[in-house]
Amino acid sequence: MSNRYIPHTDEDIALMLEKIGVGSVDELFSDIPAEVIFKEDYDIPSSMSEIELRSHFRELADKNKGLTVFGGNGVYDHYAPSVIPHLLERSEFYTAYTPYQPEISQGTLQYIFEYQSMITELTGLESTNASMYDGATSAAEAMFMMVASAKKRNRVLISATLPVHVSAVVKTYAKFHGVDITVVPEKDGATDREAMKELLASGDVAGVILPSPNRYGIIEDFSGFADDIHAAKALMAMYVDPSTLAVLRSPAEWGADIACGDGQTLGMPMQFGGPYLGFLSCRQSLIRKMPGRVVGATVDGSGKRCYVLTLQAREQHIRREKATSNICSNQSLMALYATIYLSLLGEKGLREVNVLSADGAHYLYNKLIESGRFQPVFDRPFLKEFVVKTDLDLEKVNARLLENGIMGGVSLGDGRVMFAVTEKRTKEEIDRLVTLMLEA
Repeated sequence: MSNRYIPHTDEDIALMLEKIGVGSVDELFSDIPAEVIFKEDYDIPSSMSEIELRSHFRELADKNKGLTVFGGNGVYDHYAPSVIPHLLERSEFYTAYTPYQPEISQGTLQYIFEYQSMITELTGLESTNASMYDGATSAAEAMFMMVASAKKRNRVLISATLPVHVSAVVKTYAKFHGVDITVVPEKDGATDREAMKELLASGDVAGVILPSPNRYGIIEDFSGFADDIHAAKALMAMYVDPSTLAVLRSPAEWGADIACGDGQTLGMPMQFGGPYLGFLSCRQSLIRKMPGRVVGATVDGSGKRCYVLTLQAREQHIRREKATSNICSNQSLMALYATIYLSLLGEKGLREVNVLSADGAHYLYNKLIESGRFQPVFDRPFLKEFVVKTDLDLEKVNARLLENGIMGGVSLGDGRVMFAVTEKRTKEEIDRLVTLMLEA
């Protein structure tokens, strides 16, 4: 074929149209109302040579301004080993769709199996699926799992300390599926346990979603929460940062039944908002309520190790009205990314990421407090992200930082600002951040 990027020739198209009894491509789409069809010329640049095209994209890329990032709020500037893109694009792994035929999808099935194994080890739970879109939608899927597992209970509690964007998505999904969402209030930056117990006493709660770390970067103490929730015959789900599970107590250790979250912290570039990775883990007893697919390992007729789709909820294909989710397609490219990242860092490397991040975050926190222009907001433990309060003009401060190639903290209103420090930030960068803010 003369052009490798166009899969169908005119002859191919004519043959397909003849086969289905349609005279033209336009006739194929004749059901679309004429008034909604775009009839003007497309604003598409004229063709370019390869050299011209590379130059054009280089010019576009140069418009992006690389920043030293001290913002977080759900997306973090973690280091990614340079080998990841090269492994990510290997043909035995890089495939487009659901691996229905295991005999020709061994690469895809293998990395999904390895991904599931690693996330399961981090969360401490027994089962993990694949193909979740991002953290916020994985939390919504956890909500659906809890409702589907409950007997005539349609109410889910979410902590006020859950990240704001996660709460918003969960509420949106709930609204159009008839699920009642109630927010558990916060107290001093953490979930109010007594308020949660009062809400559980109603007897109509299917489950509770709690965060670790929470929207302020605080590491909450959930001792006894699982007992309260299970005593009310409800399920406990935790929205967690997977990278922190190398050093923090796992959802299973807290007594959770379900864990969900965003895998962006596993070395994924910030990338203007995506693509990212949602994950979902649960106890074995809930696996039939979990969307997506589960890959298992077995042996073939020759006794060699191989991989298969062990579980896939068939009602998502043939009994759609009974489906708990619309997750069907294999959206696991970023799961492959996470698998490679975790394989390269290992347990020791992931611990080091957290130690360096924590050291940097506490160093910045202390420098800000010592300056006299920032005050503590919460007296609670944090790992890599924290909130302080200042009388400085944050809009002016952040503008000054941008001029100097720095993305500052995220303003939360009322003079409160949240900073995040990852293993990529150096002492020199932190000192420069503080100096520039005070000068502003």
